[in-house]
Amino acid sequence: MSVRIALVDDKRIIRNTLAEQISYYKEITIVFQANDGSEFLENMKALAADMRPQVVLMDIEMPVMDGIEAVTIAKEVYPDTHFLMLTVFDDDEKLFEAIKAGATGYLLKDEKVSSIVKAITEIVFEGGVPMSPRIARKVLGLLRNSPDDAAPAAENEEEAHTLSTRELEILNRIVDGLNYQQIGERLFISPHTVRKHIANIYEKLHVSNKASAIKIAIRKKWFS
Repeated sequence: MSVRIALVDDKRIIRNTLAEQISYYKEITIVFQANDGSEFLENMKALAADMRPQVVLMDIEMPVMDGIEAVTIAKEVYPDTHFLMLTVFDDDEKLFEAIKAGATGYLLKDEKVSSIVKAITEIVFEGGVPMSPRIARKVLGLLRNSPDDAAPAAENEEEAHTLSTRELEILNRIVDGLNYQQIGERLFISPHTVRKHIANIYEKLHVSNKASAIKIAIRKKWFS
């Protein structure tokens, strides 16, 4: 049985080249490709559970919705799906954010396709956590020095009642993967107004980014 995967990258030539290279490996089946995190989430919704990718090769820097935000949302909704970050970035901040979001592995884009395929099969069949060598060294350092941020999250979860109806509407649209422009069009308000509401949401939930707000909303099941 082949492993089902998805490719998410905003650069079409990179996706197509990688898809062509992976197609020579019969143990891998590409279910779909997506241009960004939002498109990826829409594709996931459209698939039956037994057709969804088991492993997603996810870029980090993408327009509309980046890879870290997409993984944060998807790990709550599709906990059995694994995410292998495939990126040119190896800086500490991106790496740590990807790990916190729930990424299973982290490879650089200059890895050989044979190494990428091996990483995919290791994740599914061996429970592996594949990483490029210099990434692995950074992870050890980051995990040794990272503070425990679990406690504040529990306090944040009780803040839903402080959000206004409009703020809950906007948070709902964020969970759906819409950007500021799309939210404004849906709710007939300007993107600037959307930004102001989101700033208020962050303040009330005591978070500093969309990913953290989304995790609270999904964990608390504020929206169906």
